[in-house]
Amino acid sequence: MSLALYRKYRPGSFSEVKGQDHVTGPLQQALRNGRVHHAYLFSGPRGCGKTSSARILARSLNCVNGPTPDPCGVCDSCIALAPMGPGSLDVVEIDAASHGGVDDARDLRERAFYAPVSSQFKIYIIDEAHMVSREGFNALLKLVEEPPDFLRFVFATTEPEKVLSTIRSRTHHYPFRLMPRRELTDLLASVVASEGIHVDPTVLPLVVRAAAGSARDGLSILDQVLASAGAEGVTREAAAALLGVTPDTLLDDVVDAFAARDGAAVFATVDRVMENGHEPRRFAADVLERLRDLVVLDAVPEAGDKGLLDCPPEQLALMARQSAALGTAGLSRAADLFHAGLTEMRGTTSPRLLLELLCARVLLPAASSDDASMMSRLERLERRLDISGAPSAPAPAAAAPIRTAAPGAGPAPARVERSTAAPLTDPMAAPVTPPAPTPAVVTAPVPAGSAAPAGAWPTAAVPGGPAAGADVAGAAGRAADTPAAPASPTPEERAPAAGGLDAQAVRSVWAAVMEAVKDLKRTAWVVLMDARVQSVDATTLTLAFTRVGNQKNFTAGANTDFLNDALEKVLGRRFEIASLISGATAEGPGGPPQGQPASVQGPAPRYQQPAAPLGTEPERGRVQSPSYEGFAPGDEIEPEDPDVPRPQRVVSGEDAALELLKDQLGGTVVGTVE
Repeated sequence: MSLALYRKYRPGSFSEVKGQDHVTGPLQQALRNGRVHHAYLFSGPRGCGKTSSARILARSLNCVNGPTPDPCGVCDSCIALAPMGPGSLDVVEIDAASHGGVDDARDLRERAFYAPVSSQFKIYIIDEAHMVSREGFNALLKLVEEPPDFLRFVFATTEPEKVLSTIRSRTHHYPFRLMPRRELTDLLASVVASEGIHVDPTVLPLVVRAAAGSARDGLSILDQVLASAGAEGVTREAAAALLGVTPDTLLDDVVDAFAARDGAAVFATVDRVMENGHEPRRFAADVLERLRDLVVLDAVPEAGDKGLLDCPPEQLALMARQSAALGTAGLSRAADLFHAGLTEMRGTTSPRLLLELLCARVLLPAASSDDASMMSRLERLERRLDISGAPSAPAPAAAAPIRTAAPGAGPAPARVERSTAAPLTDPMAAPVTPPAPTPAVVTAPVPAGSAAPAGAWPTAAVPGGPAAGADVAGAAGRAADTPAAPASPTPEERAPAAGGLDAQAVRSVWAAVMEAVKDLKRTAWVVLMDARVQSVDATTLTLAFTRVGNQKNFTAGANTDFLNDALEKVLGRRFEIASLISGATAEGPGGPPQGQPASVQGPAPRYQQPAAPLGTEPERGRVQSPSYEGFAPGDEIEPEDPDVPRPQRVVSGEDAALELLKDQLGGTVVGTVE
């Protein structure tokens, strides 16, 4: 049968005591000077070396060369008082937990006056001295105050305040401390090397953390871990399962979910914790430990290099991202909530319920009005402003050029630009409120030397759609010989919005925007999978689609509203949404498309109006309706709701193949061959 490690590696001299130099140094110097007191009080946490130091002191006093700070280790007294020695009649250890009554104190007092048998001093080591009753201390008081010359007392206790004050005043008090993490790690590493068992280097930090500064607890836990070693030694997974430590994957998942405000992921992680058999309070304690590490890393980015955190480099990199995502105020608030939650979970009959309520409070800083919640929300807004910048007022729109045609010439080439002009409506008709985004405007320059005809309209609003795009393209082709106007700036040439929000900033958070759209409306998310961020200016976000069908579906219905809701959730801002057709891109989600845009698509109003033929004046006093197949001019047209399923039409043969090409690949029939 093997000996317990905390007994096998118990120190035999003051030089072997680790982490207590503030005690061992003065004691050794007192032994050198010959100024040994008759009573000592050793206090401190459990397992920090109080009783071992008391035995070393007795060994130093009764050594043949004593009193000496360095016992010889070969004399009878040193051998008897060695860590594995049989003991000595002149050194008596009393456990006050079971011998703390007044009768025990009187018996000790009677035997204390007998001289030592074979040693220089008779020494009483009273362990757990705070367990001695008040009457027992009073019975010992006179003996401790005026003992015989050969008598020495050493009281060891974890609660010195419970020792009778009159006893404390007659002793030299030496407070022991918890063992520093580095020294405890070195001690455990030396024990592992002596035992000759392979241990994963990441196991020792788990043991050190579980020991909480107690050398005896650390050696006991290490003994348990080494006992479970297999042929390959001790692995981190086996040690974590044995010690009941929450796996790092669960801690990473719950912290990442807190940073992303993802309630579904948080509660899914809690469910995994319970399914794996972990104790909820232990999980909450491990989360609090992780939050502590993140707070340290947030305050000291180089904490790993300075030894403040004992983690692998890849774990430090992941924790650095987590601390940046949660922010200083968010970390502090979450740590405070978990600290308070651990107190609430003591003795509860439903720890899982309290754990889930605790996670819900972390996810909802707006639900509380305390300072920590307010700071967390302010910090989140500041991060948004760092990305998007402060919104600024849009620049005043330039005067729109007059659209006309030169005498005897075809229609002038058209160009597309943004405008705030509203669609033409019949002033006598029922009022129709268009949506907030503005349509595109088709304008043509006035050739040199020609004048605009009387009554010519300055501009004509052109709604988005394939018909408008075809009119623009056709007009440009018919007027190849007409002098062209200076080209309007492309979306890429527009100045970025004030505060630094540009296309690149929106692309950096586009994945989060898409996730928010997916939560709001799945059909809008499906359509936007084909879209890329083309450009961003002070008021407008332009998207580029690779397929005309997806652009039509996006501009129909309330898809732009869902996109704006998602943008407001992620960036805190809303935009006018414009769209265009362009080639495919290889830059990934949100990246800019390649090639020249085929057309510009503005946000489609609910009631659309086609553009009047270039070079002609639309009839005044009448609202022009789009010429949809099956409807007469003037009929009211409502865009098709993409969320309402279309009636199924049975097709077969070549018709089925054509339908597949149209619906799935966006193809268009240009002609048939008989």
